[in-house]
Amino acid sequence: MRFVDRIQEKERLTKILNMDRPTFTAIYGRRRLGKSTLIKRVITDNDIYYLADESESSAQRILLSKVIAQKFAGFDKVTYPDWETLFRSINYRTEEKFTLVLDELPYMVKQSPELPSVLQKLLDEKQLKYNLVVCGSSQNMMYGLILDESSPLYGRADVVMKFTPIKLPYLQEALNLTPEQAIEEYSVWGGVPRYWELRENHNSFDEAIWTEALSVNGTLYDEPVKLFKDDVQDIVKTATIMSFVGVGANRMSEIASRSNEPATNLSRPIKKLIDLGFLGKDIPFDADEEKSKKTLYKIADPFVDFHYRFVVPMRSFIELGRKAPIEMELQQHLGEHTSKWWEIICRDAVTGNVIDGTLYGVAKRWWGTVLDKEKKPHQIELDVVAESLDKKKILIGECKWTSGENAAALENELRWKASMLPFAKGKEVVPVIFAKNATNQTDTAIVITPEGIMDLMK
Repeated sequence: MRFVDRIQEKERLTKILNMDRPTFTAIYGRRRLGKSTLIKRVITDNDIYYLADESESSAQRILLSKVIAQKFAGFDKVTYPDWETLFRSINYRTEEKFTLVLDELPYMVKQSPELPSVLQKLLDEKQLKYNLVVCGSSQNMMYGLILDESSPLYGRADVVMKFTPIKLPYLQEALNLTPEQAIEEYSVWGGVPRYWELRENHNSFDEAIWTEALSVNGTLYDEPVKLFKDDVQDIVKTATIMSFVGVGANRMSEIASRSNEPATNLSRPIKKLIDLGFLGKDIPFDADEEKSKKTLYKIADPFVDFHYRFVVPMRSFIELGRKAPIEMELQQHLGEHTSKWWEIICRDAVTGNVIDGTLYGVAKRWWGTVLDKEKKPHQIELDVVAESLDKKKILIGECKWTSGENAAALENELRWKASMLPFAKGKEVVPVIFAKNATNQTDTAIVITPEGIMDLMK
């Protein structure tokens, strides 16, 4: 698969490594996001790249010295008793600036807790003759090593880069898909380039799902647990919370009830999962984010969501090789899964974007009870709500991932709902229909298809 996106990251890393003075760069983010791939594309044959493992510190120094010996002949003929001696020896041999990359730094620190202090000492002396790049997939450890005020390395990095999943349009580009296909595949693979590479190895979307995710021998069969191991201590509790959220327990009270634990015991692990990007909060458009009692929790990554919606509940059938019940589950509910992520994609596309000449703020869902003109209550939901930055307009949207939708009927329903919304009073209502396709168009509502979403997200 050809390399896509990471344009800004590549430019930034190239710029910092080409400065006149030696620099210190820290890169972090969850596994599979292409951190190492980008680094390898930026560094040259003159640089040194070392991928750490979980072996003990003396073995790590031996392995690193062998890599360094490819640049400095005989470097591995000496035994280095500690890290400071090794790094100073590199400095002694350096005549022209180059880059030393320490990938998976957390493995090294786990075996050598003194390493951050050693690096701090070397950096503070400002005597290093080479660039130093550290990288890691443990978001907790990397954040603690670089961005925690109590860490020896706090404030030392010239650049700190956090990698996040890649945007939807790059999936379309990487796999040469139609906009509709890209959205369907994104709802499973998300923005993780390694998953895209695995998908590319197969002749079809279905084949890739069955081979990589729904097989005991699949590369992604236990992927979420592997991701959690980098950053959480209680894997069982984490997986349990994710399992409950994945099958529809979205309120704290529901999660606590199914876990047979008080909600107070779950606040910290749930916050941790939110910080790591695995869970997210769903709060109504007009609610206070800190005080809202309507908060719903959702899985924030498409693949992890797919895993806990289809893989975990079907694990017994997968282990036994019983394909029929899994096929039935996919046939009945994969469309719902795609539809859910279509809504999320649409909200992301609207947020901070210009729609029909108007710039909008953050788009959210809304749900609640409203009163009509006769004071009759109605429970309604809106897939997309966003206010224009000038406060004059309110965009309300309906998202449909089915064929042949009647745009005129959907517009009428949106306007009826808007007439009862307290936060829409005094504002111009802009109805928007986000549709897989729409057969009956309307002149008074905006209709945005997958192709339009791609344009908005570029």
